[in-house]
Amino acid sequence: MASEYSLADVLERMYENQLALEAAIMELVLWTEERGELTTGGNVRGALQTLGENAGHIKQGLAKLKKQDRQ
Repeated sequence: MASEYSLADVLERMYENQLALEAAIMELVLWTEERGELTTGGNVRGALQTLGENAGHIKQGLAKLKKQDRQ
């Protein structure tokens, strides 16, 4: 049963989860900053920046895996 899912498929789902979590956390940051917690908002924005940077690498890695799967 597990063989139905390729590594690229599983990693793509994890990538999509990362994007969803990033969006949800950004909503919380905006809510927090509206209430005057700018330091907390700034700290979380720093973490979100790291998520965004890593998302690019993940997307490139997924593209390479998918290309290998097709060959």
